[in-house]
Amino acid sequence: MVAVASREIHDGDLVFVGMRLPILAYAVALSTHAPTARGLFEVGLMRDRPADAFLGTMGDPPNVAGALWATRMSNAMALMAQGHVDLGFIGGAEVDRFGNVNTSYVGDPAKPKVKLPGSGGGADIAVLSRRWVTLMNHEKRRLVDRVSFVTSPGHGDGTPGWRERNGLLGGGPAAIITTLCIFRFPPGGGEAYLATVHPGHTLDEVREHTGWPVKTAADVGETMPPTEAELNAIRSRTA
Repeated sequence: MVAVASREIHDGDLVFVGMRLPILAYAVALSTHAPTARGLFEVGLMRDRPADAFLGTMGDPPNVAGALWATRMSNAMALMAQGHVDLGFIGGAEVDRFGNVNTSYVGDPAKPKVKLPGSGGGADIAVLSRRWVTLMNHEKRRLVDRVSFVTSPGHGDGTPGWRERNGLLGGGPAAIITTLCIFRFPPGGGEAYLATVHPGHTLDEVREHTGWPVKTAADVGETMPPTEAELNAIRSRTA
């Protein structure tokens, strides 16, 4: 998942990095194919190189040391509001076939089965970044037909032009990267389709663990395994 997520980062991108796996993905991209990508962190940091030590959270001291910019959270978010963020990463409890993400609650809003931490910066990323990617464990309870609550809007109800009609400035979700596969979205939005299956897994396995009838690309293939350079970059950040 880290290697695949890193490949979503283009050289020169301003990336709203987020927490956990995206921190590693950003470091891998800088070390391999995107040396001029810059990382923007919600706490108010911008970097042009990976931190020199392991990061448990984006606010750890190694992320501050050597930063291009150490500022307020509001200034970091303002860059996204101005349309400067090329790519963001979003995680969540649920994602649906139109890319909408739920981090609010599961079940009846009056008495939810599960209460979740809320939006954080997720809704801002979903509305304002030029494109974004969801990272998710592949479970039927997480990849659902429709999310219990739309915390971070993807392509809404899946109709063409839904985001534009609702005043959402960014381009919406580009991919859902899971532990089994990669889903992508057609140009202009709509329903996710299966693009590739990770090595060691099958189309039947993806269908079994997905909460909607899976549409597939005409040429579903195997996800490219991590390269030696990507593996070395990951290991150097987790050792």
